[in-house]
Amino acid sequence: MAAVLFCADPLGPPGRVDEHFKADATAVREAGATVAVIDHDALTAGDAARAVRRVPAGLGPAWYRGWMVTGAQYTALAAALTAKGCDLLTDPTAYRTAHELPGWYPAFTEVTPASAWLAHEPGHPLSGLDALAASLGTTSAIVKDYVKSRKHEWDTACFIPDVTDTEALHRVASTFVRLRGEDLAGGVVLRAFEDFVPPADGGGEARVWWLDGEPVAVTAHPDTPGHQPEPDLTAVHGPVSRLPARFITTDLVLRADGAWRVVEVGDGQVSDWPARTGFGPLAGALAAA
Repeated sequence: MAAVLFCADPLGPPGRVDEHFKADATAVREAGATVAVIDHDALTAGDAARAVRRVPAGLGPAWYRGWMVTGAQYTALAAALTAKGCDLLTDPTAYRTAHELPGWYPAFTEVTPASAWLAHEPGHPLSGLDALAASLGTTSAIVKDYVKSRKHEWDTACFIPDVTDTEALHRVASTFVRLRGEDLAGGVVLRAFEDFVPPADGGGEARVWWLDGEPVAVTAHPDTPGHQPEPDLTAVHGPVSRLPARFITTDLVLRADGAWRVVEVGDGQVSDWPARTGFGPLAGALAAA
């Protein structure tokens, strides 16, 4: 049976699970699996050995269930755990493949908006946008990085009505990069804009949790916990099976023409679970994996 490693509560007594993941951890224990904690603050500060100091030696195979970390931080976490006799069931390569758009996009090209990207580091001049927009082959687009968008700042840091409008393209992309700051993940991505059906008209966003190529749970998206569409997964099974990662999520939205489209893929370990939804089915599947 697999163990599950949760982020520790930075303000609580030693060994207590972060309040955000408390219900998840309870469900995992009820499924019969071992729960241990890691120090997320220590990990992000660059001290992976300190981050895993409360993980029992010889714990064996485990999942991580916690806050997002970069690919480099996850790699350091995996190495520190292996040194203690605990191997993550998602290896660092699989984590980056599912977590970052350039990793998962090739498997999902038929069911997700067209995308183009360029690497970019915070603090450096943003260049290459015009060529990137031209390669996209569309008029309207959204901008994001390899992991996140700023969709809640739609008009200023996300949506570009016309990518041939050079001034608007650079203004929105530059605002996005500035607001992401040091948290910018990997680079800048342009995604073709598609017309999606709003929740009030039968649309909305659903999050599907996949383990070893099969859907374990379909939930609401955490941003809209009170609204849960029931997506058609027929076209998604193939892309999921082609992705070399065991535990992933796909966020699906209904397009105006009736097609369900994948708007985001994520590593299931760091994907948020919607409030007011029982974690039991997923806890049992992870424990048994």
